[in-house]
Amino acid sequence: MTQEKYTILIIEDDYPIQRFLRSALIGAGYHVADAKTGREGINLIVRQHPELLLLDLGLPDMDGIAVIKELREWSHIPIVVLSARGQEKDKVQALDAGADDYLTKPFSVDELLARIRVALRHSLRIATGEHKGDTVIHVKNLKIDFDAHRVFRDNTELHLTNIEYRLLSTMAKNVGKVLTHSFIIREVWGRMITDESHPLRVYMAALRKKIEPEPAKPQYILTEQGVGYRMVDDM
Repeated sequence: MTQEKYTILIIEDDYPIQRFLRSALIGAGYHVADAKTGREGINLIVRQHPELLLLDLGLPDMDGIAVIKELREWSHIPIVVLSARGQEKDKVQALDAGADDYLTKPFSVDELLARIRVALRHSLRIATGEHKGDTVIHVKNLKIDFDAHRVFRDNTELHLTNIEYRLLSTMAKNVGKVLTHSFIIREVWGRMITDESHPLRVYMAALRKKIEPEPAKPQYILTEQGVGYRMVDDM
């Protein structure tokens, strides 16, 4: 599927913003559909099957979080939230509900297009089964061998603890996607513990010391402040 065939749906009731987004996306080679309400947008997804959704949270008929939750009952469409709500709790709520990414208004066109490309690549990997059965994943100079439970950077083996390996595996299997603290905790430890009481940051710091050339300037796993972590999409 080429970029020109991607259709992006915008659910946004502010006409100037909708017009700005439409112009930017068409200029980047995408097809565009738009809706002003959550219900109209959901109906368009059913009928037109767009490849990605740009979603505002403050809609006139229903909250954007409700749209995400309803879509996630039956759809895996990538959802990038665009919202003026800049609080960390709003980002966490949207991501935990099933959004793939979150941009706070105002944002640059370049940043928006970059986030769209990452979300589409991640979606394509899932749709084609890429990495699902893979035994080895490469991210930059990092290689994760799932069958052997071994990790290499620049062909040098890194010795990780069991928790560090599971943490890295979780990030690698969701490369390019923002993962919230609570999601990572559930995936790695298999139970819900409040973020405040869980030493995830300690384990992440230990992992970074082993995989990052400069742990203070991470290039593999980036921090999404107050929200979680993202493994770079450079494969």
